[in-house]
Amino acid sequence: MAFPMSHFLLLSLLVGLFFFCFLEKGFAIEELSWEERHHLVQINSLLPSSSCSSSTKGPKRKASLDVLHKHGPCSQLNNNGKANSIPTHSDILNHDKERISYIHSKLLSSSSNNNNNKVEIELDSSSSASLPAKSGSLIGSGNYYVVLGLGTPKKDLSLIFDTGSDLTWTQCQPCARSCYKQIDEIFDPSKSTSYYNITCTSPDCTQLSSATGNDPGCSSSTKACIYGIQYGDQSFSVGYFSRERLTVTSTDAVDGFLFGCGQNNQGLFGGSAGLLGLGRHPISFVQQTSQKYYKTFSYCLPSTSSAVGHLTFGATRNKYVKYTPFAPFSSSNSFYGLDIAGISVGGTKLPISPSLFTSGGAIIDSGTVITRLPPTVYASLRDSFRKGMAKYPNASALSILDTCYDLSGTKIVSIPKVAFFLGGGNTLEIAAPGILYVASLKQACLAFAANGDDSDVTIFGNVQQRTLEVVYDVGGGKIGFGYNGCK
Repeated sequence: MAFPMSHFLLLSLLVGLFFFCFLEKGFAIEELSWEERHHLVQINSLLPSSSCSSSTKGPKRKASLDVLHKHGPCSQLNNNGKANSIPTHSDILNHDKERISYIHSKLLSSSSNNNNNKVEIELDSSSSASLPAKSGSLIGSGNYYVVLGLGTPKKDLSLIFDTGSDLTWTQCQPCARSCYKQIDEIFDPSKSTSYYNITCTSPDCTQLSSATGNDPGCSSSTKACIYGIQYGDQSFSVGYFSRERLTVTSTDAVDGFLFGCGQNNQGLFGGSAGLLGLGRHPISFVQQTSQKYYKTFSYCLPSTSSAVGHLTFGATRNKYVKYTPFAPFSSSNSFYGLDIAGISVGGTKLPISPSLFTSGGAIIDSGTVITRLPPTVYASLRDSFRKGMAKYPNASALSILDTCYDLSGTKIVSIPKVAFFLGGGNTLEIAAPGILYVASLKQACLAFAANGDDSDVTIFGNVQQRTLEVVYDVGGGKIGFGYNGCK
């Protein structure tokens, strides 16, 4: 029986429409080349070298500081590279778990919970502060620091910078109770002509309650305002809430800067002199310098601990930064909300609902090491990543990292690309150093981990931010990302 030409033409049309629909349904991803789906990386480039290398590109700006990893060869805090002073990768990741616990508890706890289980920490015979008896560690071991000057004449101090903290503080003489070991000389306010204490009745003193979660104390003898902040069971700082001249660079200074002058301090702060708070609270550095830097700052965290990044205050010069609005995050003034809509691995979007990110919310945090995802999202990412890395031999898990590979038998590794889809239609592609956490050539792990529950907050950590120019335009209500901000 002859097949009519009209039927043949109709069949051809239907086949063509089917193929077109096939592409439209999302399978057009096949058009991406292999190079567009993978990072091809020399494995040694993901490991730190034994010597320090500068990685900041272009001339340094007026209000720009070097960013150094606490435990790399560029750091003066690592006790000259002595092995016993540098934590293991397991230590770093275990401390990171404590920070996550702190963030979750801080976001979920009510004001009534914050007032329970308090302990009195005495500063001197006439003053003390009440701090929570139990709290997770906020200061992790994978943090970065900058050097600023304090006082007149100025004394250089190495301060951890943290977008999840508000209060800036440093250890101060005479260390009324105790001070932990730090590399810099401990700041002595009696030798500065620009230092003065805040009184208990000052409106500045009352801001401490919302900034630290603890009500301020008052010295009965001097009526000076006493702050207290706790980061973990054995990590805290108590001292006088004060004003002082803060020198950012040789040409930039801030007079009357509110900070904590800690005279009773304990904890594992990695040899730093204290902390620089870059959160959203009115006492944070960002808000205190709003007239000078317009609530804008940016940083780039280097690819390894042996390189140097930057922390810059004021508007960025990077014209290629793409912005997305901060996601509303009313639970806390400290954290910066991030609007995440989805993730792709190897060029293929994961089959996950955007509601998994909105149910618990999402934040970006400079002090968290490893990005934490809802368990459902992490399982999908991990399974897809494992398929893309199937040719490499598996290695044992490393603390919270359960997907690890032995790359000692290869010089160049092919890593499936990972990208985040952000609000406003922007796509953020994670650089290769932000996908693998390389403890050694024999143990390179997927640098993501799961939260305990899908309702927990998603936290975009600092490993995933490596080499990106991250711009916080707090006044404009947006955050921006640019590629190749540093090496």
